[in-house]
Amino acid sequence: MSSHASYNMRSKSSYESENNKDTVKESGGESPGKLGKMVSPSSKEFLFICFLVTLWYSSNIGVILLNKYLLSNYGFKFPIFLTMCHMSACSVLSYVSIAFFKVVPRQVIKSRFQFIKIATLSIVFCGSVVGGNISLRYLAVSFNQAVGATTPFFTAVFAYLATLKREAWVTYAALVPVVTGVVIASGGEPDFHLFGFLMCLSATAARAFKSVLQGILLSSEGEKLNSMNLLLYMSPMAVIFLLPAALIMEPNVVDVTLELGRENKFMWLLLLLNSVTAYAANLTNFLVTKHTSALTLQVLGNAKGAVAVVISILIFRNPVTVIGMGGYSITVLGVAAYGETKRRFR
Repeated sequence: MSSHASYNMRSKSSYESENNKDTVKESGGESPGKLGKMVSPSSKEFLFICFLVTLWYSSNIGVILLNKYLLSNYGFKFPIFLTMCHMSACSVLSYVSIAFFKVVPRQVIKSRFQFIKIATLSIVFCGSVVGGNISLRYLAVSFNQAVGATTPFFTAVFAYLATLKREAWVTYAALVPVVTGVVIASGGEPDFHLFGFLMCLSATAARAFKSVLQGILLSSEGEKLNSMNLLLYMSPMAVIFLLPAALIMEPNVVDVTLELGRENKFMWLLLLLNSVTAYAANLTNFLVTKHTSALTLQVLGNAKGAVAVVISILIFRNPVTVIGMGGYSITVLGVAAYGETKRRFR
């Protein structure tokens, strides 16, 4: 995934927030002291959700930072091959999670037509992840996140073009600061790189297009897949697409990777950690989506981008300007306003 939380495969409509909060009832045979030591189920659930959110933030931000380190600072300049490693890990770990740990019930592909639809989604998914990883070679993580925050704008555009269904005018008005903020941030970015910016913008658009396309292609009840099963089928397809692309477009990837491995014994561990973290980002996103409400997920998602920006600046020490941070702040506020208007006027 992606450099943007980009590996994320949300399926919000499939799961509702689990709001059954049992409370501890006092009975005549139990002392107050014993009750004081007991933790209510609602408290346990809250602690569990906090734990999930921490893992979600850590894995999402971690995969972005590891991607940036490998592609920009480590000398591993192969974004297509790196994405293939991520998809390979997702293929194996998705199967293990579903087949052995029963994270979700296994859903099967029921027809050749459904298989073609999933393959189409996989191609778009590959494009978004590869584009995001390429952009990290040239852009700071902070600016990368600012551009990635414009996903709702592209989603709204593609949704209208695909369905011709209009949202309330106030919903579209909320998108104005989303775009305006990125324009301002671009003007204030000290290390602006045009190619990196275009790749990041393309990756963001592809991610939005995949979301809209998924809603259209897998809209019937018999074809709907939850995000973990969709990842199970899309990941091996992505590996099949990415392997020849990497060998053709990055012809020296094997030699350079082996050389880096000989020079630094931690190279393989770093690549493995990066790939496993990419899967963890998808798994924790699915679990957080399942155990929280849509509004909570929206707030957490907006905050996650801001946390990623702050941490990346502290680690990579990339220069930032007041104008750039101001533009990013405007974009985040616009995204929050867009999410709120979608929730109120749907």
